[in-house]
Amino acid sequence: MAPLLPPAPERRRRHPGRLRVPDRIALAGVLYVLRTGVAWRDVPAETVGCSGVTAWRRLRDWTEAGVWPRLHADLLTELRRADLLDLDDCAVDRLARPGPQRGDHVGPSPVDRARLGSKHHLIVDRHGTPLAVTLTGGNRHDVTQLLPLLDAVPSIRGLRGRPRHKPRRLYADRGYDFDKYRRLLWKRGIKPVIARRGVAHGSGLGKVRWVVERTFAWLHQFKRLRTRYERRADLHQGMLELACGIICLRRLLKAVDVQQ
Repeated sequence: MAPLLPPAPERRRRHPGRLRVPDRIALAGVLYVLRTGVAWRDVPAETVGCSGVTAWRRLRDWTEAGVWPRLHADLLTELRRADLLDLDDCAVDRLARPGPQRGDHVGPSPVDRARLGSKHHLIVDRHGTPLAVTLTGGNRHDVTQLLPLLDAVPSIRGLRGRPRHKPRRLYADRGYDFDKYRRLLWKRGIKPVIARRGVAHGSGLGKVRWVVERTFAWLHQFKRLRTRYERRADLHQGMLELACGIICLRRLLKAVDVQQ
């Protein structure tokens, strides 16, 4: 992650002030909040090594510098190089989460008595590896975010030939059952495998789609993501991408341990 970080600002010669907290310690503060879900002001400085305000400021700076999507893309490249990605079959889904009363990408959820909240939209590969995640208001229809979610998938290198940035087949539930979007997927060279509304359950798509539900469970093991507390949508989006990067890193390290 170090090569992706923006350079530290130069210290003033007169009245330089306190020494800058090292990036590793600031990252530990961000991960502490992401894992435990505590408020930034409640971060134990004596345990983590920095205050919550310092960790929040570093999260803000790194998010504005675009560190998290580049980190996620680099980890996906390593997974593909290790032959741990299956981009032929991908699945999409969404999950509504409670949110703040104000802020960007907040809206009344039609499935939660119009309570204000947000939605997490996720696309994963055949093994459940998160490829991209986006954030919208709770009132946005799921299918309207299908194409933006596909556009958010980075160009994944790692093997000889062109980078991969789209699946061959895309699996989705009835919430995405619109012929207009089926045609748009076909135009992109993607075969839509979407359940039909009004048809009895038992289509068999769950054999492929269940991995996206499991990945949502992995994401929401990070307690800070269960409820959206940040008013700034870019900060919550950054923490989502950081969590996706951690999931990719865990899978990569697990494969290395198995080989050893």
